[in-house]
Amino acid sequence: MIALVQRVLEARVAVAGQTVGQIGSGLLVLVCAEPADTELQAAKLVDKLLKLRIFADAASKMNRNVVEAAGGLLIVSQFTLAADLSAGNRPSFTGAAEPVQGLALYDAVLRIARQRHPVVAAGQFGADMQVSLVNDGPVTIPLRITP
Repeated sequence: MIALVQRVLEARVAVAGQTVGQIGSGLLVLVCAEPADTELQAAKLVDKLLKLRIFADAASKMNRNVVEAAGGLLIVSQFTLAADLSAGNRPSFTGAAEPVQGLALYDAVLRIARQRHPVVAAGQFGADMQVSLVNDGPVTIPLRITP
């Protein structure tokens, strides 16, 4: 799985002008499933997100995770993270899982995250979404969980 993690002061995702998910302080996570991924990678991704120490402690050092910071997770599907530009200027997305598998793995990430963390919001798989955020820091971290 490929993820792009952003520490945010707030974030929201809208579909057709209606907010479908939002959080205050926490992590905005853009997620892309790849063909070899399984629920094992979904679980590993959630584990990494919950343990990722990118929130400031009392000494202003990145030592706390989202759980310790009492932050939320906003998880949004984004197949374009698998973009391949090696053959020109038009991206190929063959590295992304097919929609049926992608939806199943996105749902698995959400289910596992909701079992392990109290504040989890989501986008809408396959929808034309508008994501708004206030990146905190800015802190943006690419992440890949391999099979």
